[in-house]
Amino acid sequence: MSPAPIAAPADRPTVYFDGACPVCTREIDLYRRQPGAERLCWVDVAACEAGALGGDLTRPQALARLHVRGANGELVSGAAAFIAMWAALPRTAWLARLLDHRPVVWLLEAAYCSFLHLRRLWRKPA
Repeated sequence: MSPAPIAAPADRPTVYFDGACPVCTREIDLYRRQPGAERLCWVDVAACEAGALGGDLTRPQALARLHVRGANGELVSGAAAFIAMWAALPRTAWLARLLDHRPVVWLLEAAYCSFLHLRRLWRKPA
């Protein structure tokens, strides 16, 4: 079970994930246990108040795919969100640097979109 979400501070990246998806939750839990994870704000969109999402992100959008809001306020989703999350974590920062190139991001996005179709099978109904 996820801890109660808190309002996202503006000075650190915020990861918006679907806590009603067991596969998503399992993966996010791996990242949350890494050293440096306390430098990110983790928001379970399935359990948070709408105000925790910010004005430019709706609950349906946030539940549809992973989103990360950088400390600068920029909101990214999908493969770009994974890269932003990896860049913020010391153990995976090297992976973000390796993969953060346009053709690679396009391939990762295509793979992520394929996963999203399968995810519907595992996600608990809202």
